[in-house]
Amino acid sequence: MDDAQPIESQVSATETPPLSEAELNALTDQLIEQLKTVFDPEIPVDVYELGLIYRVDVSDDKDVAIDMTLTAPGCPVAGEMPGWVEDAVRKIPEIRSVKVDLVFDPPWDPSRMSDEAKLALNMF
Repeated sequence: MDDAQPIESQVSATETPPLSEAELNALTDQLIEQLKTVFDPEIPVDVYELGLIYRVDVSDDKDVAIDMTLTAPGCPVAGEMPGWVEDAVRKIPEIRSVKVDLVFDPPWDPSRMSDEAKLALNMF
């Protein structure tokens, strides 16, 4: 008389399986590739190499949450740059959604730049 499935079966049928390490690595490579297409207009270096990307989280559903900052709070493109990052990440077909938050804690400083960025800006 009881045709209901056990609760465990009902839940597991609707849950998204976790991303495999290979899937996450592939997405990470694509995310970095796309982040490197976004440049600070005042500095000829991309936001990734500048160290402006503080956090990137990818859920099992392939929703991406990014915390980023700017080289200075008064940056003239403060209102636009998060949108540029979001647009770049949305180009990855597997990504379901993207949310970019602008944060200023901790404040950005040149020590966050990669060696590649320092070399491009002649800061060695």
